[in-house]
Amino acid sequence: MVSPDGIGQLLRGLREGAGRTRKQQAELLERIGGRWVDPENIKRWETERRVPVPHWHRLIADGYGLTIGEVQRAVASSRKFRKLVPAPTSSEPEQEVPPVERRDFLGVSVLAAGLTGPALAWISDTRERVDHALSSGARADLPHLESAVEHYSHGYGGRTPAAVLKELGSDFADIGPLFEQPLSAGSRVRLSRVAGQLAGMIAIVLHDVGDRKESSAWFRTARLAAVESGDRSLQAWALAREAMVPLNFGAPRTAAELAEKARQTAGTAPTATAALAAAVAARAHALCGRRDQARQAIADANRFAGQLTGEQRADTWFGLGEQKQHVHLSHALTVLGETGRARESQDRALALSSPTSAMTRTLLRIDGAACLHREGDSEQACRTAAAALRGLPPGFRIGLTRARAMDLYRSIPTRHHAEPAVRELRETLAA
Repeated sequence: MVSPDGIGQLLRGLREGAGRTRKQQAELLERIGGRWVDPENIKRWETERRVPVPHWHRLIADGYGLTIGEVQRAVASSRKFRKLVPAPTSSEPEQEVPPVERRDFLGVSVLAAGLTGPALAWISDTRERVDHALSSGARADLPHLESAVEHYSHGYGGRTPAAVLKELGSDFADIGPLFEQPLSAGSRVRLSRVAGQLAGMIAIVLHDVGDRKESSAWFRTARLAAVESGDRSLQAWALAREAMVPLNFGAPRTAAELAEKARQTAGTAPTATAALAAAVAARAHALCGRRDQARQAIADANRFAGQLTGEQRADTWFGLGEQKQHVHLSHALTVLGETGRARESQDRALALSSPTSAMTRTLLRIDGAACLHREGDSEQACRTAAAALRGLPPGFRIGLTRARAMDLYRSIPTRHHAEPAVRELRETLAA
């Protein structure tokens, strides 16, 4: 239910007055704020199923032609109305309210507000709330979310990170209402596990596009959910994946600490998570100059990976297929300067990867360029890296691929920066 003079009525009136649908309003906010806005958020605000938190106030003000003060006053009015006329909670579900009481309550509310436009809109909003609950019940149930996790776990599939992030975010938004419902202990464990998996995959995409801060925050959410679920393997997976954020963006010591914590959590059994944690630790130790520790971690990763079967060996974000194993080894061996072995891993990973795996194939080619640089052919290294970046679709020329190429550029001595090949790489990075 919404306050007659609260944020829901205000936003809905302004949107409809401008002739925009909720989807169009979300797109307008997205253009202004530079980040995706779920159209369902617009609906939640208008129906006051959610009251906008301060994080959104500036964007709402800009997107609706309001001042911050007007937004804050409308939000305060909605919160006050909620206290006077509280919405049903999970312990008092709407369907359990006796029909006569519900009719009486609606009648009193309408009379109190008067048969005005806001009152009629309030009735319409009440209906929409029920419609939403009924229509979303089949869509946002636990089996659907578990199926969604399996679908997303196969990676990008040729789609841009932005497209995948929108879908992941939409499904993750359905988790909150489920947690508010009465759940059996088993269902809560399953839901917590799904929350951890979805949060972890959102974090992976944010990492890939270069949003380090948000990626780390989502990985922390994934770990919290994993702890709630009691799934130590998922906890270790989230830690190992989180370690890749500082690993790929200039903080290898932090990465090594996270990776070693992941290894301890994963235990000594040959699992995909244990193999992943060892592979990430190998890369981090190599970047820190800890050659012996890096080589031992490589050996451990290979030993674990050699014992994986079935789902553990699947080429998903939760498994460790042979291709992904070689992607990690390629980077670790390149950093160690073992270019012969690094090339073997690069060739094997390229042979196993799909042509649509644009980011993975580009990272492998940049590793190959780094091997050329270590062998003394910096000119060809720069040309190879520049060509790899140019071969990426526009939606992929960000984040991790750019950071890896930038690492190569920074390793070129300054005295060579005026040379044509080095300039070519710099200009490609700047494009």
